[in-house]
Formats: sequence, structure tokens, C-alpha cells
Amino acid sequence: MSAVRGEVQIKAQAQPHPLRELWNYFSQNRGAVIGLTVVILLVLIALSANLIAPHSPIAQFRDATLAPPMWQAGGSSKFILGTDPVGRDMLSRLIHGTRLSLVIGLVSVTLSLTIGVLIGLIAGFFRGVVEVALMRLMDIMLALPSLLLAVAVVAILGPGLMNAMYAIAIVMLPHYARQTRAAVIGEMQKDYVSASRIAGAGTVRLMFNCVLPNCAAPLIVQATLGFSSAILDAAALGFLGLGAQPPTPEWGSMLASALEFIQSAWWVVTFPGLAILVSVLAFNLMGDGLRDALDPKLKR
Repeated sequence: MSAVRGEVQIKAQAQPHPLRELWNYFSQNRGAVIGLTVVILLVLIALSANLIAPHSPIAQFRDATLAPPMWQAGGSSKFILGTDPVGRDMLSRLIHGTRLSLVIGLVSVTLSLTIGVLIGLIAGFFRGVVEVALMRLMDIMLALPSLLLAVAVVAILGPGLMNAMYAIAIVMLPHYARQTRAAVIGEMQKDYVSASRIAGAGTVRLMFNCVLPNCAAPLIVQATLGFSSAILDAAALGFLGLGAQPPTPEWGSMLASALEFIQSAWWVVTFPGLAILVSVLAFNLMGDGLRDALDPKLKR
């Protein structure tokens, strides 16, 4: 018995912790590590925006409108990335826009993930009329272009930052609902669910304690990729004037207010566009790495 116990202990010690194993697979993808590094940097910038921003994002310096970046002729070290058409510091607005974009992504993904998981669980457990009704509603929402659906929702609720978050959450809702339903149907056929039923587990306990934890991996990946979609949709709504309203420092609205100066002042368009590009690319790279690390079929 002691020999068997010792062998079991050796095997337990040899098996790495799940988080360490996840990091081992994740770190094999260089792009994913770069994406994670950029995401961490964005979070740090967002948390310390009030400390590192050289100026207030809404302060106007009327004597320095459309000032070029400091390395260009006519630039000043006071405005490292230049100023916008009304004299606001571009660097400060980009820094505070990082916080706003991450908040939009967090709120939108949390809302859509929570509601989508509930719909998917209900559709996966209660087959028949309930499943057909819920999934056909999700199909109708997926049939509409995402931006058009978001614009329609904002048009009903009214322009504004919170309404833009609700619109983005509604747009992303069908993806989480359908993915949860598919994962639940696959898990319902496994032996541990039957054993839990025989042991007397109720439907609610089966949903949240047994089945949902085993469906978490694809949902985590989808939520990570959902951040990039939320940032893009928020920028699109801001560009159309339906998202964050001036003078809120949001990347999409910054692009909209600078369109007429695209040839005379390249920095007012280039830097917000680069911020959107870098943040979306970082979340996509990190999401791809998580997918490879969490999916057993893709592990190398």
C-alpha cells in the first residue's frame, strides 16, 4: 500500500498545476505573449491615466490649435503628440481614451456574456419549443449586420456612452448564446451529467455547478476576442456620433472630429487610428493564444 501511495504522490507532483500548464502552452505562441504584454500595458495606462497624462483631456489651449508633434517643425515638448483642432492635447486624450475603451469592452462583454450564457444554458437544457424560440431569435439578430443593429439600438435608446455599451452587448449576445448552447448539448451526453442526475442534483445545480464550468474554456476565448469587437464597435458608433459625446476623449469621436484636417494635420487622425489598431490587434493575438492553450486538439 505504501508503494502505491508513493507512486500516486510522485505522479501528483509530476503533473503541473493547471495554470502553469496553461501558461506553458500559451507562452509557446510569441504573438500571444506580445498581445498579453500590450494588454497589460493598456490596463496600466488606463489605471494611471490621471497620473501620467500631461494635461486634462478636455483642457483647451487656444493659442496652440493644431500644433504638430514635438519632433516636427513647429512642435513643442509641451504637446508631445500635438493638439487637436480646438487645442486639446492629443496624448492626454489618447491616454484617457484607453481607459474609456477598456471600460466599454469590460461592460459590454460582461453584459453580453452573462445574458448569453443564461440563454444558452436554458436552450441547452430545455430542448424543444423553448430552444427553437430562443435560437431563432438569436438567428434573426445574427442575420442583421452588427453595426446596423448597434445603430438601430442606439437610435431607439438615444446617443450616449451607456446606450452604446448596451447596443454593443446586444450585438454580441447571440455569439455567446449559441456557443454556450452547443457546448451544453455536448456536455449533456457525458457520463458525469447522468451520474449527477442519479445522485439527485437538480436542474439549477446541473447547470451552474456541473455543466457550465466544463463549458468555460471556449467562452473565455470568445470573451477575450469580444473585447476587440467591442472596441471596434464603440469606435464606429463614436465616429458616427452615436457613442460617447464631445468632449469625452473617445477614439472614434476623435477620428470623427478630425476628418476635415486629414491632409493638413495628419496627427489628429493617425494617432487615434493607431490606438484602435494596436488595442484590437493585442486582444486578437491574446485570444488566439488562449484558444490554442485551452483547446486540447490544438495543443502542441
